[in-house]
Amino acid sequence: MPPAPTFTALLNEQIANEFAAHQQYVACAVYYDSQALPRLAGFFYRQALEERDHAMMMVQFLLDTDAQVQISGVAAPSAQFDDVVAPIALALEQERRVSEQINALAATARQEGDYTSEQFVQWFIREQIEEVATMTNLLRVAERSRQDEADIEDFIAREHQDSESADPTAPRAAGSG
Repeated sequence: MPPAPTFTALLNEQIANEFAAHQQYVACAVYYDSQALPRLAGFFYRQALEERDHAMMMVQFLLDTDAQVQISGVAAPSAQFDDVVAPIALALEQERRVSEQINALAATARQEGDYTSEQFVQWFIREQIEEVATMTNLLRVAERSRQDEADIEDFIAREHQDSESADPTAPRAAGSG
């Protein structure tokens, strides 16, 4: 049984939002690379891949439920930043906006009586709590250490190791095999 049409339309919009977030995080990573801040660059490259995976999880859900998938273009991301803190502040704002979008998806599914879609969205709600908390903490550290970028790099090295294990409860992403 396909998802409710209103949910499908919103999920297709969210796929575009996730790809836009991917692009924004790539732009943040490139900025940090240009500033010789490899830990921050690596953190944002990983975040970019995670956003891409979120989009592909949504694509796979629509494919699995025999719903129409639309892959839309996205606007160019912000690529110029005033300082080391600005990309992180932008990322936190973006994660808060995505949380609102995901909650709207859950509300739409519930209003439509589309319990399969509502259950699918629950993983993303939990994920957004983690994403907002991560960016909030990183922003606090960056604001406090604005004058000593090495402190921010040290925080990333300590708190955000390069190797994260895959979440076994995550939805399958399209193309992941």
